[in-house]
Amino acid sequence: MDIPGAAGMVAFAAMLALNQVVIKVSNGGFGPVFGAGVRSVLALAVLGLWVAVMKRPLGGLRQTIVPGMMLGLLFSVEFLFLFSALDFTTVSRSAILFYSMPVWLALIAHFTLPGETLSARRALGLAMAMAGVVWALLDPDSLRAGSLWGDLLALLGALCWAGIALTVRLTKVSELPPESQLFWQLAVSAVVLVVVAPLFGPLMREPTWVHWAGMGYQAVLVASLGFLFWLRLMSIYPASDIAAFSFLSPVLTVGFGWALLDEPVGPGFLGALGLVAVGIVLINIRRKRVQAV
Repeated sequence: MDIPGAAGMVAFAAMLALNQVVIKVSNGGFGPVFGAGVRSVLALAVLGLWVAVMKRPLGGLRQTIVPGMMLGLLFSVEFLFLFSALDFTTVSRSAILFYSMPVWLALIAHFTLPGETLSARRALGLAMAMAGVVWALLDPDSLRAGSLWGDLLALLGALCWAGIALTVRLTKVSELPPESQLFWQLAVSAVVLVVVAPLFGPLMREPTWVHWAGMGYQAVLVASLGFLFWLRLMSIYPASDIAAFSFLSPVLTVGFGWALLDEPVGPGFLGALGLVAVGIVLINIRRKRVQAV
């Protein structure tokens, strides 16, 4: 990967990492589930503007109604869990669990997808990452600052994220252009999350300009344009090179949680984070195939 591509991936990872801090802060002004729904509504509007300005039609929607709805429902539940998790636990603990998604995806794919059998290297990475997750959760200082209930919600969010990846791999959704895939996720979640939000407590928590600014950051820079930027990088650079940067998001998220929210991050927690990061790299890096000549 060249320097512009690497810089783009670092910037994208930092944007995702900061997003968890922003979600936690925004939860102070909005009910978590309602906030997730508002984010999807605003991001859907941004996507519509993008499609209109760039003249990128949303193709293939009629042919993918069932898998598209499945994709949108998984996306809805994923962020219901993540936003709720950050209402209870710390950003650092949530990051360790939420970004463990490649671990669960690799484990599920081993049993469900042809050609995805775990190699010795990937199995080592999976074991290291899982050990790191357990170590992080048992860190005394972090445990006192967090919540096991919030930790569980973050883990469930990661499993839903893995479900999204599998849905894309196994259905016709994979044939859709990026804008159409994003449309299904945002359109369904905008309806589902707003409708169910009253079941999870008050919709508003006296939001200020800070909370609205956080909502704008999530909707514009992360849930719409950020995702499209990442898909653009995927179209330019090999997937294995992109995957090599996946360890950055949990590392940077923990750093932002410590720097901006004063969350406890001791030597033990950093050691656990290192195990998770190395494990994710080992899981994601694929051996390049040599073409016959």
